[in-house]
Amino acid sequence: MTDFTTITACGECCTGCSKKIQGLCPGCIEADGRVPEWSGSGRCKIHACAREHGAQFCGLCKEFPCEKLPAMIPWNANAIEHLTALRDEYVNQK
Repeated sequence: MTDFTTITACGECCTGCSKKIQGLCPGCIEADGRVPEWSGSGRCKIHACAREHGAQFCGLCKEFPCEKLPAMIPWNANAIEHLTALRDEYVNQK
């Protein structure tokens, strides 16, 4: 069972991340999307978008899946499937 309090806007989980464990990154949720990875742009665009839409993570957004998603999460070729599975699990837990 997934602990949804640890799921980031892009559907990742910072728990166990070596950067977070080493203190190099506070984590997206804790830093409101302002983490070292995004220091050049100020705030993670995925995090900002999810918050603008009032969604904890993209899969819970009323516009999911949107056309912007693949470009915003290029490191996960299966982002839509992953976020859909998270959404379904989240809905079934409620």
